[in-house]
Amino acid sequence: MIAILKRELKSYFLTPIGYIYMGFFLLVAGVFFTFGNLITRSSQYTGFLGGILFIYLFAVPLLTMRLFSEEKRQRTDQLLLTSPISIPEIVLGKFLAAFTVYLITLVITVMYAVVVGVFGDLSFWETLGAYIGFIFIGASYISVGVFVSAGTENQLTSALVSFFSLLMIWLIDPISNSLPVELVAGVIFASLLVVALCAYIYLNTKNLYITLAVFLVGAIIITATYFIDKMVFIGFMRKFLSWFSLNKRYENFSMGLLKVDSLVYYLSFTGLFLFLTVRLIEKQRWV
Repeated sequence: MIAILKRELKSYFLTPIGYIYMGFFLLVAGVFFTFGNLITRSSQYTGFLGGILFIYLFAVPLLTMRLFSEEKRQRTDQLLLTSPISIPEIVLGKFLAAFTVYLITLVITVMYAVVVGVFGDLSFWETLGAYIGFIFIGASYISVGVFVSAGTENQLTSALVSFFSLLMIWLIDPISNSLPVELVAGVIFASLLVVALCAYIYLNTKNLYITLAVFLVGAIIITATYFIDKMVFIGFMRKFLSWFSLNKRYENFSMGLLKVDSLVYYLSFTGLFLFLTVRLIEKQRWV
């Protein structure tokens, strides 16, 4: 894993990708800080940090687009996969390399906080919490980019798919707020989830009996829940989608609150996508 990490870190700075990512991010962040804090003489640093979060929608795809897709383009992926290094170590090494570049760039922005602290009234704990939140939400974003890169053979395609994937994650909150909260809508949505799960199981197992068993269990659970506590289905769609919201959990950090459940969620989200990346590569390996 260390060998992969060193190799990828070198590639970031021996090719334009690392400089493009850092230059783009710092340029846009500098513009945000100049117009949001310096010109207006505002010490509200959390507003600037909120702008940085938006920049990652565009910056993270640049950072992750080449990790696996470039290996496929150069036909070096098979050489890498047949090396003594295991696939989880390869995935983790590439992820950590991208995450390291991400952290280096994030640390540079701390000088903006120093400027605000020297010439203004910096809210230390909110700023510290926001930066801790950036570490974890950045890892989550990068894990999505790594997964997308493993499933594409072109850097541009990888960047575009990563961007739209992160955009969908970003839009979860406004979308969920516009969804109906009625009881019937919740029941229908829960039923559709069961049907979707059954379809997924059948497509992967081709076993009709297992699929029917899962369908029956799901139907029983929905029916029992309906008669025991109908309130579960009130606003169920919003509750379900909000569970996937990365940005909503970041709000706790921006207020200086460190919640264990948010930390666990980010770590679980990152681990899930890295695991899916390993499984995807293993599947491609034997195709």
